[in-house]
Amino acid sequence: MPSLARHGRGATVNPGVRYDRLQGEAFDDGWNTLDDTFAELPPLPTTLIKDSSRSVISWNTSPDVGFDRAVNPYRGCEHGCVYCYARPSHAYLGYSPGLDFETKLIFKPDVAEQLERELRKPGYVARPLALGSNTDPYQPVERTLKLTRAVLEVLERFGHPLSIVTKSAGVVRDIDILQRMAKRGLVRVWLSVTTLDASLARKMEPRAATPARRLAAVTALAEAGIPAGVLAAPMIPGLNDAELERIVAAAKQAGANAASYVLLRLPLELRQMFEAWLTQHFPDRARHVLSLIRETRGGALNDAKFHSRFGGTGVYAELLARRFTRAARQHGLNERQQLDCSQFAPPPGTGSFAQSQLSLF
Repeated sequence: MPSLARHGRGATVNPGVRYDRLQGEAFDDGWNTLDDTFAELPPLPTTLIKDSSRSVISWNTSPDVGFDRAVNPYRGCEHGCVYCYARPSHAYLGYSPGLDFETKLIFKPDVAEQLERELRKPGYVARPLALGSNTDPYQPVERTLKLTRAVLEVLERFGHPLSIVTKSAGVVRDIDILQRMAKRGLVRVWLSVTTLDASLARKMEPRAATPARRLAAVTALAEAGIPAGVLAAPMIPGLNDAELERIVAAAKQAGANAASYVLLRLPLELRQMFEAWLTQHFPDRARHVLSLIRETRGGALNDAKFHSRFGGTGVYAELLARRFTRAARQHGLNERQQLDCSQFAPPPGTGSFAQSQLSLF
């Protein structure tokens, strides 16, 4: 398949939607013009599409995930991280996990109102809610839509605990809300730092904040009294895993109080996409990197088994785990804060949904 690489975008291909009955494929008709056709492609704009889903809380029963509920104001992510495990989920919406994932963004304009409605349901029991479990809540479009901030305002009023994962320094724009929630033991924030090499980061995650800005965000959060951790994720064997100890050390220096890591996952179309990206950007070591990935996944490029999918198996994966454990212990980044679920209480008659219900009587 010819490369569809566009300036400022991560994916180099746009595989078809796996649920479609018909699939298209580029084909050279004998004039040898295929490569020239795809040589100079114009930049792709970002398109916003309204989401009409009736619920905003997604639930899971996975035994190896530390939360059972999440809210994602956006589907798709403009950061364009080529390795993003959430890419295949775009196929559920009828879009490609490739370039479509980072250019066709689905947003929920009434996410705050819907969230309040669900939190007010009789029998709802609060547990820590994940914000950014699938796509980044602080991707560039949040600067104008401010849907994540609207979600935080609801959670603060309800006294609902949450955990945030992001690659964006934009999280500091909501430091006022986060600081108030932190004083009540209701929030912690994780910044994902994949590499300290700005050049490598630009290739892997073209529209995410630079590594330096992410670490600066950790410092700003920590100084405001907001528990902040660093995720060295994903670790890609033979590409960025040699930086693991340096990332943990940088996290400590920035003021983080916890650290974690995740091994690269390549579900479904992501295998083809990552291989194409790797061959284009690192042709000299693509085969070696793919070989190391297979070594951590039982000979395949992905292993979806619970309890091993995040850390892998085999000697290479075990060594990576030991390296992380040693580095985290050395820098004192083993802290795990328990969020307070006891403060959850729907405020009487203060939300837009509550007001609309009262007006019926």
